[in-house]
Amino acid sequence: MEKPRKAVDPIRIDSDADRILARLGLLTFCEEALPFANEVERLETKAEFLPATLERSMMRMLLQPLRSLFRRLHVLAESSIDSTFLDPDVPIATTVGHQQWRKYLYDNYNKPGMKILEIGSREVTGTSTARAGFSNAEYTGMDYYPGDNVDIVGDAHKLSSYFKHGEKFDLIYSSACFEHFAMPWVVAVEIAKLLKIGGVVFVETHFSWSSHERPWHFFQFSDMALKVLFSKALGFECIEAGASNPMVGRFSSLADDYLKNKKVTRLYCHSEYLGRKIRDVDSFDWAEIDLSHVVEETVYPPPIV
Repeated sequence: MEKPRKAVDPIRIDSDADRILARLGLLTFCEEALPFANEVERLETKAEFLPATLERSMMRMLLQPLRSLFRRLHVLAESSIDSTFLDPDVPIATTVGHQQWRKYLYDNYNKPGMKILEIGSREVTGTSTARAGFSNAEYTGMDYYPGDNVDIVGDAHKLSSYFKHGEKFDLIYSSACFEHFAMPWVVAVEIAKLLKIGGVVFVETHFSWSSHERPWHFFQFSDMALKVLFSKALGFECIEAGASNPMVGRFSSLADDYLKNKKVTRLYCHSEYLGRKIRDVDSFDWAEIDLSHVVEETVYPPPIV
């Protein structure tokens, strides 16, 4: 007589996700795949301790397609619920998204006579392509520390002080730096001082991301935060502001009891802003700016009665 199967208690994300998986015929798979995955992991662990013999080679040969199949099915099950984590009110950047912005800037500003300034130009995570990308333009790299691809060493909060009076740029851009500025609103004003009227600013930073380069990891920015920094009050019009690379998150088992393992939705890795300077603003002072001048037509969501 066949023994009754032990019920598997799957880890559920929420009822909405369960319903989606059920419609796709994947809920049963998710419930039953867990012991299968555990068995594959156990066999792989066993293979690590087998002598380098034909038996070990054969086990690895048999496990590889099983592991590959499980990964494919697991990704399919996960991707079926990923859209439930998005926020319809957060626009996805398409013109200058994370994988598009370099090509966009190179295509539009690598021209003779164009003056380009990159803030945070030092090679940190890899080789910079900026000089090659702007080979026909006049490119200047600025960073807080000296290093490869750095022409000017200085503090972005005092950006305009490193250039001759009246010197202006057609494009000023920065990637993965604004989260490390202690006063990004000051940097925004400094950028405005150095841009020509008609010039463009591009900023990519983090919407949600791991703590890094502490203690100078100060801020994370939504698309709206970047629009406030470079608002009409400072003389800018927005060409595009959005987010890219949605993420799926949850609270860990180390969180407070009422939050443990609960999902965290509406997370995005990057936020991007592309704007054009349309006018000079003399003696700009954040303390003198009315809230309505930076949030424009938006309002804080009113209380639900």
